[in-house]
Amino acid sequence: MEIAKKITLLFAILSAIIISLLSGFVWYFANDFAFEDFYKRLEARVRISAQLKLYQDVNNPAYAKMRNQYLERLPSEQAFIFEANSPRPKNIDSGLPQSFYKKIRAGLMSRYRVENHFYAGKSFKINNKDYLVIISANDPVGFRELKDLQHILIIGFFLSVFLSFVVGWRFSNYMLMPLRKIIKSVKKIKAENLHMRLEVKQGSDEMSQLAETFNNMLNRLETAFETQNNFISNASHELRTPLTIISGEVELALKAANDTEKQTIALAKIKDEAERLEHILTSLLGLAQSGFNGKNQPREAVRMDELLWEIKGSVNQVYPNSKIEIDLDKLPDDEQLLTLRVNKNLIKLAITNIVSNACKYSNGKSVNIALESNGNTISVAVTDQGIGIPQTDIQHIFEPFYRASNTNNYKGYGVGLPLSLNIIRLHRGSIAIKSQEGIGTEIKVLLPLMF
Repeated sequence: MEIAKKITLLFAILSAIIISLLSGFVWYFANDFAFEDFYKRLEARVRISAQLKLYQDVNNPAYAKMRNQYLERLPSEQAFIFEANSPRPKNIDSGLPQSFYKKIRAGLMSRYRVENHFYAGKSFKINNKDYLVIISANDPVGFRELKDLQHILIIGFFLSVFLSFVVGWRFSNYMLMPLRKIIKSVKKIKAENLHMRLEVKQGSDEMSQLAETFNNMLNRLETAFETQNNFISNASHELRTPLTIISGEVELALKAANDTEKQTIALAKIKDEAERLEHILTSLLGLAQSGFNGKNQPREAVRMDELLWEIKGSVNQVYPNSKIEIDLDKLPDDEQLLTLRVNKNLIKLAITNIVSNACKYSNGKSVNIALESNGNTISVAVTDQGIGIPQTDIQHIFEPFYRASNTNNYKGYGVGLPLSLNIIRLHRGSIAIKSQEGIGTEIKVLLPLMF
């Protein structure tokens, strides 16, 4: 069963229960009020009948006149007055229970009803004799009103349930409309258009969270697909070159069996290409692993200022002559604004690659690392005074194994920045780059504070 139908059915059932309880309360109190009013009219006639029939005083004519002028005779009204110890009159209803008479003998006003026929009675003591005064009458108007009310409540119940079903159906469709839009949008996303994203409306409701969750998943999927495509497209090309060189050098070494110098040169070349092949394989593996976001990448709270000092120490070991300066002038007072929940090893690797490139292409010039937090985002800006990047190469700089045209004199494989980009994207961050050839490069890493 569809969710909309389930919601509608549940809404209708709950509405039916509430309406039935409300109708029951209305019926109970209306029934009680209608009977209470008629009983009071009977009780008034019991007292007046007692004054007219039992008490012999000067007021009897006044009571009789009041009775005839102001109290209308009720439908089927009958008055029964008899001594308590004498047999009951034959014309009185024999169906009156003993509890009715027992309450009368106790000196209380007693009531009883059979369908639409009402009884009220009380005992009076006159001249040391007990008399029972019982008045009976029908109440066709009140009974008919209750019947009409019963019909109205029954019709209203079914009409209300029907309306609640219609309203519930429209309400469920309205509430599930954003979900249907999300499903429709997700169905359009395929392997060839993973760049598409769902529209996330302002707010923090469940639908917005669901759309944002889908977008995060699509980010990871797009990264994984790009990694896979890059791996397949570049692995064959990048691995073929060192393998071809190794194969050629092995043939030269075999032909120069008697020439030790040529064999030494060939073996050295084989060693260099083997090391290059190892670096390429390691880089490809890193790219492949950075395209996934599984449980093997645990996250922890990391102070970014402390991490930058660790990165500085690591890079200084590789480039001893590098001049790395860490700018902490814009740090906030609250330490929580410097703490991210990330995979420390991956984030350290991503920023280390950027800082290492800055040191490598700066030729010993100063490299500045600036840390800043604006409350929602932490930014790490790495600025160097190196060779810079030609404008025609900037758009390709994050492609695996792509190297700028002015880096031929520097050793590298073109995987550092693509690997950093993958890692930053896995942490829902972004990288911005600004460079001018011959002047320097600035790469800014932006990471969301809440992750």
